[in-house]
Amino acid sequence: MISASDKQLLNDRLEELYLGADSYFRRTFVRPTLTFRRSGRHAGTAFLQQNRINLHPVLFVHNQQAYFSDVLPHEVSHLLVYQLYGRVKPHGKEWQAMMQEVFNCAPETRHEFDLSPLNIPSVRYRCGCGDVELSIRRHNAVVRGQRQYQCRKCRQVLYQSA
Repeated sequence: MISASDKQLLNDRLEELYLGADSYFRRTFVRPTLTFRRSGRHAGTAFLQQNRINLHPVLFVHNQQAYFSDVLPHEVSHLLVYQLYGRVKPHGKEWQAMMQEVFNCAPETRHEFDLSPLNIPSVRYRCGCGDVELSIRRHNAVVRGQRQYQCRKCRQVLYQSA
């Protein structure tokens, strides 16, 4: 799904990010492996102990510029923080500083990509802000009485839409 030329561009961007980190920290970091597998709604995932970054191929196709400017720096920051500090909070102060100081990126933890190309089944819930789509897994947890979910904006408990 991702062309060979796009993979090369991603690898080039990865190398550019690592060269910046090498210069900033005055040391050479081992370059990670890039893989391209569907991973739910995640744009990217850093596998710390494997020194690997997985990118979602469908989301990449629909959001290419964001992958170069935001997703790759986000995942690289996770790997570098792990190599420098070990296990720390995933989006904690070390990660935030890496994003801002080394890569000059806003330390955003979530993407706003259109997920409709993924064709993930969901159930519509509501809150004070409007409609929210919950995954089937989360919906089933609500039905079984195991979980409640709140809107990230208004903090109201989500309820199933009729």
